[in-house]
Order: sequence, then structure tokens, then C-alpha cells
Amino acid sequence: MASASRLLGRHMAQYLDVQARNTLGAATSAVFGYDRSGITGGAFTNYDEGTKATTIAGVTANHKLTTGSVKDAALTLASKNIPRLGETYVMFINPKQSRDIRSNPEFIEVTKYAAPGNFMLGEIGRLYDVVFIETTQVKKIASGTAVNYSSIIGAVADQTEVPVKANTGPGTGGNPENPGATAPTGTTATDVYESIMIGDNAFGHAISLPVELRDGGVLDFGREHALAWYAIWGLGVITDQAICKVYTA
Repeated sequence: MASASRLLGRHMAQYLDVQARNTLGAATSAVFGYDRSGITGGAFTNYDEGTKATTIAGVTANHKLTTGSVKDAALTLASKNIPRLGETYVMFINPKQSRDIRSNPEFIEVTKYAAPGNFMLGEIGRLYDVVFIETTQVKKIASGTAVNYSSIIGAVADQTEVPVKANTGPGTGGNPENPGATAPTGTTATDVYESIMIGDNAFGHAISLPVELRDGGVLDFGREHALAWYAIWGLGVITDQAICKVYTA
């Protein structure tokens, strides 16, 4: 019974994580990874950000989650006056992306914090006032997937933020800032991960009935025992501008 309860609990948690991820994925803003593979030696090697991708289909295996990507996403939120969650923005990344960001010598591991124990579940470290939470629930767009996401459209002065989809309206991945924008199609050249950075008041979780375990009793002459978790809730984007997706290999 206890083992079944734990299994149901893990299933419920995973289901909620995926639903929350999909809710955040409906936001508009996005930035992309940087390709540093062509950088050679020199005094400024560690500070050369490389070349940035501009579409999801344009992301290659060399476009990694780098300091440039992190700074671009933080700039997108900060330029829209999005408050931080406490002292930092929060970014959810895949273990593959965490492998890349850990290579940066400026990355601060969670075990090296000045205040040990003051961290969130899944937190692996921080960089440039951004906290990173590692999770396998980050969406992966498999290589060879056809996408209909746009390149840089509209008058974005610094070109660090791009609309992600054609204008389908707020809350559905559309781009309300560029009415009438169209999006070319493309095919991903490698596996692309959709990490997400958020600020304060990004999305909400409304609960009508908290999660509970329901027992359907013993069935089939004792050979079955019906158990299920049950709840009534809803998730939704509150502030579209408080969410920025980061697409990298």
C-alpha cells in the first residue's frame, strides 16, 4: 500500500510538472544559444560570446547554453521591468544544458553558497543573479522536427528578443507585439531544449480541491486494489512578459 502510494505520488508530481511546463511554454518571448566552436586563443577568449542562433530551426549542436544566452534572457525580463523572485530570476534547465553552463568558471555551485541550505528544490547553482533548477521535464524538440517559429521580426532594437510563433494571440504562444507577423517553417537540425526563465508573477496555480488519495476498495475477490489520486486545479499565464524561453542544443 505504501509503495503504491509513493508511485501514485510520483506520477502526480510528474503530471503537474509537465502541465506547468506547457503553461509556461505558451509565453511569447524567446532567445537562443550561442555557437563558440569557432573561437580560438587570445586575451579575450573567455569573454567572446560567439554567434547566436536566430531561429529554433537554426540551432545546431554547437549552440549551447552559455553566459550570452543567460544574459540575453535576463535582459529580456529586466527590460520589461519584471521583478525578480526574491533576489534572482529562476531558470529551469535540462541536465544536458546544466553540463554546458557548469563549464563556465563564473558559475557558482549550490554547495559554495555563502548561506548553505538557502536554496530551492533542484537548484544546482547561480550565475549573474539567475538561479538554475535542473529538471528532466524541460521540453526537448527532437532533431528533424518541423517547426513554424519565426526569425527576428519587428523593430527590436538590440535583437536579443524574438517572437516565437506567428501572431496567434496572448497565452497561446503568439506575438501580440507584432500584429500580422508571419513565421517561416523549418526543421530542427539537432535536439533542441526549451529552457525557461521566469520572474515574479509569471503564472498561477489555482486549486479547487487539493490532491488526495482515493481508495476504490478491494476488487475481483481480493486480487485487485483500486487506488487513484484526485484533485481539481488549473494553471495559467498571468504575466506573459515575465517568461522568456531559451532554445539551445
